[in-house]
Amino acid sequence: MARIRRAGKLILTGIAVAAVTVVAAGLYFFQPWKLWQDETVVESLPSPAATLPAEPASPGESPVAPTSPLTVAAGKFISHEHTTTGVVKIVRLADGTHTLRLENLDTSNGPDLHVWLTDAPVKEGRGGWGVFDDGKYVSLGKLKGNKGNQNYVLPADAELSDYTSVSVWCARFGVSFGAAELTQV
Repeated sequence: MARIRRAGKLILTGIAVAAVTVVAAGLYFFQPWKLWQDETVVESLPSPAATLPAEPASPGESPVAPTSPLTVAAGKFISHEHTTTGVVKIVRLADGTHTLRLENLDTSNGPDLHVWLTDAPVKEGRGGWGVFDDGKYVSLGKLKGNKGNQNYVLPADAELSDYTSVSVWCARFGVSFGAAELTQV
């Protein structure tokens, strides 16, 4: 009888250890507390002092060098896995570099969120959640915060005409929290 009780205790202990391990792994993987934690980022648009080499504005006109940032593409976020609002802009700075700017971003926080510049179409509804890793994309880095205004430097070798959208991408679950179609301005 004592052996049966000991065996029963060992089984219960094993079940308890397994349950604690599963719960701990689930908490680490899903990080549900982030749904209630907001991280607000407030960055100004960078404005380098250098200017572009002069270019004609159109054939026959005299060269013009932009001295302030110029928005070359923009779009509004739509929601996918999580409610997401805000504006995305691709801005050409006075030195010729490009920055992707998120303005008034408001989305859920989550594990392993990234900002992706992609060639995927922006689709409403559940059918649009997972399309952004199907084609060409450039990860601009981890999302700095789930709210606010933030900037991401675009790689100099990124051919902007190849990319038509931006996604707040959850790498952990392979889904878009929200995306914006880019329109040339």
